[in-house]
Amino acid sequence: MMQQYLRLKAEHPFTLLFYRMGDFYELFFEDAEKAARLLDITLTTRGQSGGKPIRMAGVPFHALEQYLARLVKLGESVVIAEQIGEPGATKGPMERAVSRIVTPGTLTDAALLDDRRDALLLAASVHRGVLGLAWLNLANGDLRLMQCAAENLQAQFERLRPAEVLIPDGLALPLLDRLAPALRRLADWQFDAETGLRLLTTHFGTRDLAGFGVTETGTDGLPLALGAAAALYDYAQATQRQTLAHVTGLTVERESEYLRLDAATRRNLELTETLRGEPAPTLLSLLDGCVTSMGSRWLRHALHHPLRERAIPAARQAAVADLVGETTDYGIDSRDGRLAAAVRTALRGVADVDRITARIALRSARPRDLSALRESLARLPALGEALSACGAALLLELRAALDIAPEALALLQRAIATEPAAMVRDGGVIGPGFDTELDELRAIQSNCGEFLLALEARERERSGITNLKVEFNRVHGFYIEVSRANADKVPDDYRRRQTLKNAERYITPELKAFEDKALSAQERALAREKLLYDQILDALAGHIPALQRIARALATVDALAAFADAALRNGYVQPRFIDTPGVHIAGGRHPVVERQVDSFIRNDAHLAATRRMLMITGPNMGGKSTFMRQVALICLLAHVGSFVPAEAAELGPLDAIFTRIGASDDLASGRSTFMVEMTEAAAILHGATAHSLVLMDEIGRGTSTFDGLALAFAIARHLLEKNGSLTLFATHYFELTRLAADYPECANVHLDAVEHGHRIVFLHALEEGPASQSYGIEVAALAGIPAGVIRDAKRRLRALENREIDAGPQADLFAALPEPEDAPLSHPVLTELADIDPDVLSPREALERLYALKRLAGGATA
Repeated sequence: MMQQYLRLKAEHPFTLLFYRMGDFYELFFEDAEKAARLLDITLTTRGQSGGKPIRMAGVPFHALEQYLARLVKLGESVVIAEQIGEPGATKGPMERAVSRIVTPGTLTDAALLDDRRDALLLAASVHRGVLGLAWLNLANGDLRLMQCAAENLQAQFERLRPAEVLIPDGLALPLLDRLAPALRRLADWQFDAETGLRLLTTHFGTRDLAGFGVTETGTDGLPLALGAAAALYDYAQATQRQTLAHVTGLTVERESEYLRLDAATRRNLELTETLRGEPAPTLLSLLDGCVTSMGSRWLRHALHHPLRERAIPAARQAAVADLVGETTDYGIDSRDGRLAAAVRTALRGVADVDRITARIALRSARPRDLSALRESLARLPALGEALSACGAALLLELRAALDIAPEALALLQRAIATEPAAMVRDGGVIGPGFDTELDELRAIQSNCGEFLLALEARERERSGITNLKVEFNRVHGFYIEVSRANADKVPDDYRRRQTLKNAERYITPELKAFEDKALSAQERALAREKLLYDQILDALAGHIPALQRIARALATVDALAAFADAALRNGYVQPRFIDTPGVHIAGGRHPVVERQVDSFIRNDAHLAATRRMLMITGPNMGGKSTFMRQVALICLLAHVGSFVPAEAAELGPLDAIFTRIGASDDLASGRSTFMVEMTEAAAILHGATAHSLVLMDEIGRGTSTFDGLALAFAIARHLLEKNGSLTLFATHYFELTRLAADYPECANVHLDAVEHGHRIVFLHALEEGPASQSYGIEVAALAGIPAGVIRDAKRRLRALENREIDAGPQADLFAALPEPEDAPLSHPVLTELADIDPDVLSPREALERLYALKRLAGGATA
């Protein structure tokens, strides 16, 4: 048995091997140690190998899925070896073979997949500064290729978030070594462009790939992407151990299709996870009111893929307007939302048609997958009826795409039981009336008692033996029992089966035939159900393209209805795309922040060819970062196809959104906070164009004051003179507000605050002109900095503002500051008085301190 195990393990040396032994899956040697550590299961020993005990760990067969799910989340891959022989049929150990390979990027089982997130398998190759990518969503058959500059690797990784990454063994990519949850290195020869072209053309049955957007017939078009596709296709097919029948198309993506969002921008805007890596509160968590998991996945993908070409987003917005009941004459208050509600109601109960279709193609669909598909297809007419009242072109297209696939539905309604068992091996999967032979076998099992009673009555009448019995036991099977007193009345066709003390047991040809049929009926019924189930999957395989079309339409309708629901709940409006450069937002809000606070202050934002940069000043916590992010999110939502949180929005052409917000380091790569800040700023200065939206927040704060100010000034000038981008530039360097005097396209704005007593009140309202101060010390007091520190800081600030500190090296700017002459603190009474906080003294304590000051003043005077 161990020899058999080691042969299988040699074929999969770097993968955990789950080896079926009776009711357990066992792991041995290093696999057992690793599994015991990762799964917190018992590590034991059994037998010896080379004089040492064999380490062993196992899990029950019925709990396999939950252990697989844990391993996959940790980035591990697992090979399942099942028993394929019959017990006792051959000498030696029972034969075993690999039945399944589970890796993080090739999951299709519902128990292992996240319903609302895609698990992508990505292959990457780099050569001479060019990056070739191929990725596959095996759970729905979506295959895509892309070729771009190698410097965009991190941005593409952040966009796709693959579950598993394949790279050539000889390729050094430290970034992926850190970021990829499951990284597999394959032989370099597997990343061959000619092989990729041959594999894909053979799979699709075409002469070339021109019909899919790969315009070159050779390897000159996308050689690195095709090489990555070769490794990807081989790996995916090997894990599934069959052809990928549901991969029916290929999409070539171009960077120019989407608004460019680099890795920093995706993180800073918190599209699908917060800066701390949590799923909420994010833009996705706010908008994801989808009824189906397909819609949620569509929405997640759309938020990371805002479209640069505005025709498709505009069509989606027209569909959302239709769903909310938008009327231009009456505005937001006139929306009734009845159509959106009707669509969402019709979608309830619709299963994950997308992933069920993939499991049908891979022949891993379970009975309840098919019953869920049947119920989902049966709901399509109701959804089509709800969409019949629509006028938007996109909704009409989607309604047509929801054609019910009547042959598939009819087959499922006839073949699958109303409530099938979870597994085919349990029986009860095929519905009654579908197959005559199966019905007969089931009838034998269910009518066995009736047959025996009828036979007993007939035999009593035929033989005249009134106490004759027809019975069954597990040892001797069916028999007719006759007492010895009636032995002379036994008919000639009775054959003795067993002799007892007071009775004889017989069998007849009729009873023997029934016995053979009855005892094998259950086994034959299960075998028949398995055969029929496989035939049903074969028949459904022909409907895969139609089912995929339906799944895509369902996901899109669901996401558009979620957009409509968010617009109705939150008062979003339809943006308008214009041809002139600029961003014009009236009454804009941050979609996520406004749901976290009691009242949100709305602000306008106006950027145009003559007003390309807003220099934003104002207090800490005044709302500068929130304002900038909300402008970016409004632009992004518009390019996704959603309504936006504003009173009105007009957007000119955009090609990218760049952000430089927040402070973070990258110690694993040896980059300090300031280095990360400068790296992100460099990417913006090199990549931003006149059609880019740029967000710069507190640039230059990671170094000395003078260095930071000089860098911020030079960066702002470069954005104005060279890039010409639409820029929101937030800063505490008041000196930068002077740029507005030299550059007419730069405007000063600020978020104001007022002091009330000893407290600061943030107004969060954007006003024209520069701010008067930043209120940093007041914010420090709100944060709980000790009162003595705050008082000292205020004294030092007055000294700095009055320029009463001697000039010196930058590093010693705040070292050994002399006390300002106009505020001497040498008198002991003043020193004591400065330490008194009158707001916390009781009347008695105040009187005592007053007497103490009086005594101190008298002693000092003397």
